[in-house]
Formats: sequence, C-alpha cells, structure tokens
Amino acid sequence: MHNERREELRALREAVSRFAVDQVAPHAQEWDREKGFPLEMVAQLGRQGFMGVRVPECYGGAGGDFATFAVILEELARHDGGLALAVEAHNGLCCDHIEVAGTEEQKTRFLPPLVSGEQIGSWCLTEPGSGTDAAALKTKAVEQGGEWILNGTKQFITNGARAGTYVVLALTAPEVCATRSGKHGVSAFVVESDTPGLSVGKPEDKLGMRSSDTVTVMLEDVRVPSANLLGIRDEAFVDVKMVLERGRVMIAAISLGLARGALEDSLQYSQERKTFGKPIFSHQLVQAKLADMATQIEATRALLERAVDKLDRGEPIPYESALTKLFASEMATKVCLDAIQVHGGYGYLREYNVERYLRDAKLCEIGEGTSEILRVLVAHRLARRLGIESEVLKEGAVS
Repeated sequence: MHNERREELRALREAVSRFAVDQVAPHAQEWDREKGFPLEMVAQLGRQGFMGVRVPECYGGAGGDFATFAVILEELARHDGGLALAVEAHNGLCCDHIEVAGTEEQKTRFLPPLVSGEQIGSWCLTEPGSGTDAAALKTKAVEQGGEWILNGTKQFITNGARAGTYVVLALTAPEVCATRSGKHGVSAFVVESDTPGLSVGKPEDKLGMRSSDTVTVMLEDVRVPSANLLGIRDEAFVDVKMVLERGRVMIAAISLGLARGALEDSLQYSQERKTFGKPIFSHQLVQAKLADMATQIEATRALLERAVDKLDRGEPIPYESALTKLFASEMATKVCLDAIQVHGGYGYLREYNVERYLRDAKLCEIGEGTSEILRVLVAHRLARRLGIESEVLKEGAVS
C-alpha cells in the first residue's frame, strides 16, 4: 500500500473514531439494554457516508474501497458491535448484492435511498432449516403474468425489523436445486417493505449484538414485478458466494474492533485498579495476558489487511476470507474473555463494557459462516492444492 493511501486511511480512521466516541460510545450500553439504536442514527450514518461506503458516487454513495469499509466497521465495533453489524449487513450484503448483480435501472432506483440513510437494507438468505446448506432452501418464487410470487420464511435476518429494502433469495427451479447442481436454481429479488404479504416477527432476544435487530421475515404470496429479479435467473448463488466471501472479511473487521475495545479498556483498567498497593498492570501475569491479547490482535490485523488488499485488487478470496474470519472471530472471543479476567469481578458486571464486547463477539463465530464450516472450506482449499476434491463441496452446496 502506498504511503499516500496509508495517510488517507489514517485520517479516515481518526474521523470515524471521533464520530464513534462522540455519537456511539455514550449510548452503546443503553442501546444494548433497549435492544436497538434510534432510527435517527441511520440518517446520521447516511450523512457521514457510512451507509453507501462502496456504492459508486453516481448512485449517491461514497465510492470507497474495501479498506475504507474495514476501517469504518472496526472503529464502530470498537464501541458497539451491534451497530457495526447493522452497517455491515446493510452495505456488505444488501447494497453490495444490488451493486454486483443489479441492472442500471435497479441501481438507480434502489440504491440512493439506501445510501442516504433514508432506508436501511436487509439481506434474506437463512431459513429455519437452511443456513450453510443453501441447497436446503425452501422459499419459492413462481413466475406468473409478469410477476414473481414469493412464499417462505426467512430467519435470523439482520435489520429485518426496520428495513426499507430487502434482497430475498428464493428457489425458482426446485428441480435443479434437488440435483444440488452448481446453478442451484436459486434467484434473488428486491422486495420493498410495503409490499403486501411481507411481514416481520418481533425482534429476537439475543445474547449479544443487541442494538442490531434480528427478526423472522415472512413472505405470503408476496408479488414483485419481473423487473425486481436481481441478476441471472436460477444462478444467484454465484453472486451469493461472492457477497458472503466479502462479508466474511468485514465480519473479521468487526471482530478486530471488538477485541481492540476489550484490550484498550483492559489497559486503562489495569492502570486504575490497585492490589497490594500498586496498579495490577505492575504484576507480570497481567502484563503477559495483555501482551498475548495485543499479539493476537496484531496477527488478525495482518490477515485482515492481506484479505482486504486482495479484494481491492479484484482477486477472488475464498480461502483468505474463510481463514481471516475464522481466526479473527475466535480471536475476538478469546481476547474478550481475557479482558473479563483482567477486570476480575467487575468484568462480570453490566456496568463495564467488556462483558458486552464478549457477548457481541460470540456472534462473529456464527454469522456468515460458522467456525466449523469455515474450517471445512479452508481444508477443502488445502486439499485442492494436492489435487484432492471434496465431494460435498464439489457440489457447491456449501455457502
């Protein structure tokens, strides 16, 4: 990375950090308790350019790269993982899918209200019986008289309660999906929130990421015009895999921000808390724990920067995205656990941020690919180097 670009990212980091310290940190505990941030925050994020980070300027976006997106997510997650997750799902899943697969008319119509903060976007893939195994998708779309009729249920949908625009994945060729072929028979559709037949359940009462709403989205005879078909009919899974690969890198950025928050709070606490007449920082075992936390964070940053650099050069990163998210998410949980240990009994109290960081971090090991399936993906890529092919993954069923 050139020095000029590094300086740009440093200035960006400082600006986002100031915003997060002023506008996010004072409210993060309250948003966690109340299970949501105010809608005004969406508009405020839009004014900052955070709701259209990578969307081209011609559609009202900031036209930024993946390095820009990663910095923004890290700095937001440093104070509130749930808010960062909402921004990631809006940008990296909903907007990115529209930008990647949409027609010019679709981009012109759907992206401006999303990037301005007038709306927040949602991406609907997961179902009660279908997550990683995309071939088990049950939501169906049937073409009829110039329209598509959607029926099904989506679960664990981020931003689903307040979204203005949804990108919904549905079966359009069940017979193709039944063969578990590479095409999958899956298509994507843009569905607006006021479409009759679309409804959402109450927000889930979650362990962490509580400021970000997660709901079930129900589709009952939801009719959308043929013009809302996003990308190539029956072949949306190609776009889905690309969106998920990119999203996994951004989950790593959120993991990094949460771990940083845990370390920085622990460093501060270790200077203030005294035992045996001196700050606990002076005890070598505490120093060792803090040093281990910092080492893991810096290792994660190196992995993240490599993955982001490849994304910005337009290279496919199935291996790097899986590896980076796997390491970063598990690192964040470990560092947050260590932060609680440094804080002792106080770390177990809701009054201190570190217990919230831990609750937020755990989701990073689950969403957009569990640690278990990411290990399978990494191993699969390693096997390919030896000329070995996994039958399960060769079928393309795992996302």
